Amino acid sequence: MTTLANRPKTALLVIDVQNGVMGESYDRDRVVANVSTLVDKARAAQVPVVWVQHNSDELQTGSESWQYVPELTRLDAEPLVQKAFGDSFEDTELESVLAELGVGSLVLSGAQTDACIRSTLHGALVRGYDARLVSDAHTTEDLSPYGAPPPEKVIDHTNLYWEYQTAPGRTAGVVATADVDFAEISAG
Repeated sequence: MTTLANRPKTALLVIDVQNGVMGESYDRDRVVANVSTLVDKARAAQVPVVWVQHNSDELQTGSESWQYVPELTRLDAEPLVQKAFGDSFEDTELESVLAELGVGSLVLSGAQTDACIRSTLHGALVRGYDARLVSDAHTTEDLSPYGAPPPEKVIDHTNLYWEYQTAPGRTAGVVATADVDFAEISAG
């Protein structure tokens, strides 16, 4: 029920599943496998897959840490959005890419839960998108030495509060990888 006019399609966002982000991430292999499953499901349903890639001092363009993990392969026809902020919409071409594709509903996966995933979820919702988080296809590193909860608690809490997120004319929610049905999501 997006508030964006003439935007009936759904897209899968794959956010920052890069070597330098995923290297120390909680439950890395399972999350990467789930993201891969989502990519396969989206492609099979002819749902656009939009890749988002972070650039920073730690993730310098072209470096090994900047590259997507080797288990995932972006097709040349799939959009790749470069970003420098947590919210994948902030100062990027993501909005124009999604508008061109007719997308008003997003399914989010990737990293990091407590940074770019949360920022992009909120950024999507306030911009009028429906935004669903895939509960077992996002992760973060252990920042508990800095006062954060353990990563599994960060993930659980994010899933909990996004399950009950609401906004006028938009839907949010959480779905497990096994339950993602792009045809059903696209139908509303």
